[in-house]
Amino acid sequence: MSILFPIPDQDILERRDEIVAGLGALLPPECLVTTLDERRAFETDALTAYRHIPLAVALPRSTEEVAAVLRYCHEHNVFVVARGAGTSLSGGAIPQEDAIVLGLSKLNKILDINFPGRTMRVQSGVTNLSITEAVSAEGYFYAPDPSSQLACTIGGNIAMNSGGAHCLKYGVTTNYILGLRLVLMDCTVVELGGEALDSPGLDLLGLMIGSEGQLGIVTEATVRILRAAEAARPVLFGFETSEAAGACVAAIVGAGIIPVAMEFMDKEAIAICEAFAKAGYPLDVGAMLIIEVEGSVAEMDVQLKRIVDIAHQHGVQVVKESRSALETALIWKGRKSAFGATGRIADYICMDGTVPTGQLSYVLKRTAEICAGYGLRVANVFHAGDGNMHPLILYNVNDPAECEKAEQAGMDILRLCVEAGGCLTGEHGVGIEKRDLMHHQFTPDDLNQQMRVRAVFDPQWLLNPAKVFPLEGRVAA
Repeated sequence: MSILFPIPDQDILERRDEIVAGLGALLPPECLVTTLDERRAFETDALTAYRHIPLAVALPRSTEEVAAVLRYCHEHNVFVVARGAGTSLSGGAIPQEDAIVLGLSKLNKILDINFPGRTMRVQSGVTNLSITEAVSAEGYFYAPDPSSQLACTIGGNIAMNSGGAHCLKYGVTTNYILGLRLVLMDCTVVELGGEALDSPGLDLLGLMIGSEGQLGIVTEATVRILRAAEAARPVLFGFETSEAAGACVAAIVGAGIIPVAMEFMDKEAIAICEAFAKAGYPLDVGAMLIIEVEGSVAEMDVQLKRIVDIAHQHGVQVVKESRSALETALIWKGRKSAFGATGRIADYICMDGTVPTGQLSYVLKRTAEICAGYGLRVANVFHAGDGNMHPLILYNVNDPAECEKAEQAGMDILRLCVEAGGCLTGEHGVGIEKRDLMHHQFTPDDLNQQMRVRAVFDPQWLLNPAKVFPLEGRVAA
């Protein structure tokens, strides 16, 4: 593949034994991974086409141990890549040979639940779904719900500003983080925000959320929890073409209707997910929408009637409403299993461009044409309500020519999203995947200003150094 990493720092490589010994003085043996076979488990994330075995892996158990590791790396000029569960789809957690991985999986405790204030304080290694599981018996939930929510951690969600199927109504991670405890590269421990809905002064929370592990390492977070709705009901809508489904999405949003979720699958994705989940998806349509509404029975009936009327105006062929909790669970199992189900049949690259909903039909048509031009199949499954595209480009990772074609097709699709009035990423982050396209969205002045802010927090560019910004033209503090 053509994405480049910096040439490894030979001095750091030669000091590996010294660095491992230094970390060993800070952490017990069970918190340090050093053998080649064990380090190989950390060589990649969900963007599996790129692999680099790290220098070592540190697994601290507390904020204090995180600070101790960063202090050592700062003083000895060692690169650091933070890692949650490794579910990043943009290569955000892929290490370098001259970097240590700082894994946060042992920071996995729920520290406090405040039901009157509707907040929770959790360590950064707590999984997304376990937050909801801890409060669901009391009728609460945590709203951001990435498809990988069973495995992904809150620290990784914060790094990438993750969303999920229900972000149309509820928003994304940045809307649910009230406070952070984090460690800067020079080992300074910083507290931002708290349990209040807003904090005075500069919006440093907004700066940290989505910063992809470049400004500091989050060890704790204070999150908002919400009261669960009275009930929810998903409905399947089948259309003859992807363009018709895209036009229906734009019409629903244009009518001022905000369902709790509006998910899109094209024919390829429907077949893949149905083969895995047996969810009852219609196989004789060209595209499908999963539209979920919530509230009282009366509220849901009124909202669904308006949505069904709009769907009929766009030639809907199938309308299938969930009639039981089991059907609802199967419908969402199919959607949330899409990436894993696709991985059963082929290697794939998942893009993450976002476009205005009014451009969905055009972008879907052009995406199909782009992939066909490279001789590749594509399965589209994405958050249609906010235009967050997730085309899965299928290829053979063992065929260098197909790897190159898949990467180039993905870059063309991301350029298309920007040219259609959208942006390079909706929730997966930039990582390495979109790093070299940043010039396509931002001017040199835009990028220079972003890099100047980044360098204030980490002047030596030691934190996740190969990510987000093009390697050429980086600025110092």
